[in-house]
Amino acid sequence: MESTIAELLTGERPTFSFEFFPPKDAAGLDQLVVTAERLQPLAPDFVSVTYGASGSSRERTIQAVKRLAAQSHFRIVGHLTCTGQTTDQLKAALDDYAGAGVRTILAIRGDAPGGPSKPWQPVPGGLANATELVAFVRSRGFEVGVGAFPDGHPGGGFDLDAQILADKQSAGASFAITQLFFDPRRYQDLVARSRHGGVTMPIVAGLMPITNLAQVERFAQLSGAPLPAAVTSRLEQAGTDPLAVRDEGAQIGVSLAERLLDLGAPGLHFFTQNRSGVTREILATLLARRDQR
Repeated sequence: MESTIAELLTGERPTFSFEFFPPKDAAGLDQLVVTAERLQPLAPDFVSVTYGASGSSRERTIQAVKRLAAQSHFRIVGHLTCTGQTTDQLKAALDDYAGAGVRTILAIRGDAPGGPSKPWQPVPGGLANATELVAFVRSRGFEVGVGAFPDGHPGGGFDLDAQILADKQSAGASFAITQLFFDPRRYQDLVARSRHGGVTMPIVAGLMPITNLAQVERFAQLSGAPLPAAVTSRLEQAGTDPLAVRDEGAQIGVSLAERLLDLGAPGLHFFTQNRSGVTREILATLLARRDQR
């Protein structure tokens, strides 16, 4: 019987995994398949495919999952949000995932349609929060992972975050993957306060390889994960040469990943943005250094 993701995360070595997003068109889907093919030799433990915060990309997500399942050997984790969806719609999405061979779901509440700064409201016939979503997905026989927030969830405090993570664990979650961050101390603090709050499940570190300063600053702003001054300075010193920025971003990624592994992270989850280059470089370097030890 195949191990669960949670079992893999409590094994003898850290896991490595990749996140993709559902392309908007056929050309994007082809690009995703190419990216997957280039990453496949690195033998990730699993990959995940995101799901629009409002459920808007459901069909594209399922299409991407089916294509990856048919053309790769990846173990696939499907994302699911409860924003803007009734329980009937959630059930239909889970049925689609099951039909595609997906057995593990990353259950996330999702942002309000107006963005993360807007108040979030459940829809009539829907669920009230991520904890209810975890229980709903688990009741349908899936393994469930959840999100965690090293820099704090927008609109909440660190203590509340730790309590919510513990509640999601009680509802059936067996592992967590963090939002992107750039300061390893944030991950260390997240794990410490979560353990103090009774969370025992593995907490995977989510990393975004840096290829473009403006892009990563935009993602950092949306996620509430500020770029440390030391990181910004290194990227600015690389100048306007895209290749120089990319190379510096890869070095920053390797340093952050190694520090997180030293801190005991059970796994690293790379937000690839459907591109393979920098992710491959970072992971290849990590694997080579691990083999040399």
